[in-house]
Amino acid sequence: MNTIKITSGKYRGRSIQTPGDGTHPMGAREKLALFNTIASYLPGATVLDAYAGSGALGIEALSRGASRVDFVEKNQKAIRTIQDNLASLELLDISKVFKGDVKSYASPVKYNIILADPPYDDFRPEDVKLLVRLLEDGGVFVLSHPDEAPEIEGLELAKTSKYAAAHLSLYYK
Repeated sequence: MNTIKITSGKYRGRSIQTPGDGTHPMGAREKLALFNTIASYLPGATVLDAYAGSGALGIEALSRGASRVDFVEKNQKAIRTIQDNLASLELLDISKVFKGDVKSYASPVKYNIILADPPYDDFRPEDVKLLVRLLEDGGVFVLSHPDEAPEIEGLELAKTSKYAAAHLSLYYK
């Protein structure tokens, strides 16, 4: 297993594990840009880390002041990695890991922020669009994607930035 570092906040400099197995941690430059863009929305926010992989994005959100993060992941090895990472940082009481894909994920809570970093080799905009129902009005939706920003009904595209092969789009509800 490889490790990556949390870039800022309460857990800055701490290492977390990555599962490998086809997951692709977001690049450091892209991750830094993402969190600098949404920094003012994070304190006290409820966050959904969809396509969670190692849980790095959700853990970074917790490090920067989010009050709760839920993780959605379908890969069993990745789920174990997320749970181990949360346990090592003592974050199990303010997070929950759901096994399954985003199509089948249902939540009684609405989120202030949704972070979606789906696999580029199987990017399905129709699945990503299902997450909108989980975002509260006034919420922020961040999508990492391989090509042009998809139009997502119910969301307003604020900006898209390109980082190597990745595009990072910020939407508002």
